[in-house]
Amino acid sequence: MDGQTLAVNFGEELKDGFKPISAWVAGGIAWLDDIQSFYRERSVIEKEYAAKLNALAKKYFEKKAKKSSSLSVGDTPSMTPGSLESASLTTWTTILTTTEYVSKEHDNFATCLSNSVCDSLKSIAARYEDYRKRHESFAAKLLAESDSVYSDLKKSKDSYDATCRVVEEKRAKVDKSYDAAKPKAEKSYQAQLAEMNNVKNTYLLQIAVTNRQKQKYFHEDLPELINSLQDLNETRVTKLNALWTLSNELDSTCRKNTISHLSGAIAEIARNIPAYDSAMFAKHNIAGWIEPPNFVFEPSPIWHDTDEIVVDENAKVFLRNLLGKSRRSLEDAKTHVESRRKEIDGLRKLIDTIKLDETKMQKEIDATRVANTSQSIFFNFEELAPHSTKLTTLQVEIETILGAVGEIERGTQTHKFKATTFKIPTNCDFCNETLWGLKSKGFTCQDCGYSCHKHCEMKVPAACPGVLDKAAKKALKEEKRTSMAIGGSNGNDTELSRSNTMNSLSSSYSGGRLGTKPSASKLSAGVNRSATSVELEATPDIAPPRRSRVIAPPPERYIAPPSEPIVELPEHGKREKIGRMIYAYSGTGEGEISVEAGADVVIVEPDDGSGWIMVRSGHAEGLVPTTYIDADPSPAARPSSVHSSSNASIANSTFSTGKKKGPAVKPKRGAKRIKHVEALYDYEARSGAEHSMIEGDRFVLVKEDDGSGWAEVEKGGVVKSVPAAYVQVVEGHS
Repeated sequence: MDGQTLAVNFGEELKDGFKPISAWVAGGIAWLDDIQSFYRERSVIEKEYAAKLNALAKKYFEKKAKKSSSLSVGDTPSMTPGSLESASLTTWTTILTTTEYVSKEHDNFATCLSNSVCDSLKSIAARYEDYRKRHESFAAKLLAESDSVYSDLKKSKDSYDATCRVVEEKRAKVDKSYDAAKPKAEKSYQAQLAEMNNVKNTYLLQIAVTNRQKQKYFHEDLPELINSLQDLNETRVTKLNALWTLSNELDSTCRKNTISHLSGAIAEIARNIPAYDSAMFAKHNIAGWIEPPNFVFEPSPIWHDTDEIVVDENAKVFLRNLLGKSRRSLEDAKTHVESRRKEIDGLRKLIDTIKLDETKMQKEIDATRVANTSQSIFFNFEELAPHSTKLTTLQVEIETILGAVGEIERGTQTHKFKATTFKIPTNCDFCNETLWGLKSKGFTCQDCGYSCHKHCEMKVPAACPGVLDKAAKKALKEEKRTSMAIGGSNGNDTELSRSNTMNSLSSSYSGGRLGTKPSASKLSAGVNRSATSVELEATPDIAPPRRSRVIAPPPERYIAPPSEPIVELPEHGKREKIGRMIYAYSGTGEGEISVEAGADVVIVEPDDGSGWIMVRSGHAEGLVPTTYIDADPSPAARPSSVHSSSNASIANSTFSTGKKKGPAVKPKRGAKRIKHVEALYDYEARSGAEHSMIEGDRFVLVKEDDGSGWAEVEKGGVVKSVPAAYVQVVEGHS
């Protein structure tokens, strides 16, 4: 609706409403002070913002000046840039300058608000309040005049009433007077009656005047005064609208100028091509670079030698094994490298596709995609680098070995070794030293069962007989052990002292049993000091010369009855499988039994993967840990003797030296399966909360990656963290 439709006239519609109208107008004028305070506070805020923006720009101008050269061409350029700056620094200067311009715009806006809006509001509020007070004064004057007229009317009425009473008194006196005095009384009565008529006429005139004054007050004076108040209020609103418009125009002007400055900065940013910075840095840092020379063979100062690869028989064995190992690892390394490179090439093509889109909006949308894709390329490169390095190493090893000795693997059958942890006494088939004990890790051929130390792996001749069954593997080991024993007795004419034979046996066997190398003094305890030593001749297919062991049979009084009984099952006619306890175990849970170390037990149920075996000892039957029992005690695992079919006496002497503590026990069957993880890469702990590891190490998985990139694992009873990407769950282990 327009103003005409909404037009009202306070004088006609609010006849006697001066006081409420005046109070309402006074409230509107007082509200101007609140509006003035708002704009003053807004002005202060704009001033503070302008000052802070200006100080911020100044601060970072100073910082830029200090870092300009370093950011443009680096800390050690080959050519000084002088006053030149990189494209990014030039853009940064534009942004800081724009910030200063924006600061000035806000400062101008604050000043205009204070001067043009706030001061005007203060002025009109004071002026309009004075004008309103004049209306109140005039209204009071009109009211006083009206009251005066009403007072005069009342006085006329009182005078008329008094005159009427006098006339009545005069008339009564005429009636009561005697004849002589009656004329005089009549004359006085007539005079008073004439006076009463004059007073009456005066009273009637005053009534007419008062009525006319009343009409003038309510229909002329008061409506005019009220309308004047209405005009005052509407004038105030009109002026307020003008000041509001002015304040918003000032704000809009400030913003338009700011947008203009910012648009200039945006245009400057668009001209900042990333390659410009790289070009300037390269131009000022180009210097002559000489590739470091290749490394060459340096002979030891105490051993004169040449740079030719050694190719004698022992060296060929080592080179053949190294060649086979490198070839087996080559395909896996190639697969990893090709997979990563293919992924990197795909990501780079994606970036090129994104950059081809020239539309501004699409560039803004794809900026994050480009950044994320670049990060993915870097992460893939991080994964590629170790595999690429390994591939290069393997290729160089293969090329160098083939160049030195040719296709040396042709016509040979290499062993297929796998890492093994030996939990019972086992001798290395190469050096005949023990593999059991604290350092019990080694390798076993998956085909023929050949066992060796880690450090012996590369020295083992490539003479694997192929896949053998369990019996053939055992027979082959017996044959090798017998040949070694014969070679030892033929190579050393040794006379044994009868009184020291037991010392010789127990010391040599205990060394193998406990995983420690027998000392020379123990080996010579039963040897006649006048014995002569004969050198052994080694053939290419047999391990290199080593110190032979002399094992003598124990005296008759140490012979014990057979400790490996074979029990016939009447109902099936089958033999029960016998095992021997390596450690003593005390049952602590339901279904477990206690068995002493060295005791023979009947294996009722083999390990089903839970880490426990069901055995029978005497009349008791229950569970024991798999790691506490030798499930296949064979003569090959102990020194052979023609006088005894068992090593019970030796085992008893072994366990009598002190009660040995068994390894950690897995949870009983029915419990949660344990997961194992294997290290894919070497990792060095950076704090006490992390495990160090080398490739191939295995751990018990305690807690999988929860999104933090770390997994908790246990080793040696200690739970720590390792990078989740550096390990993988080992299949088939629980």
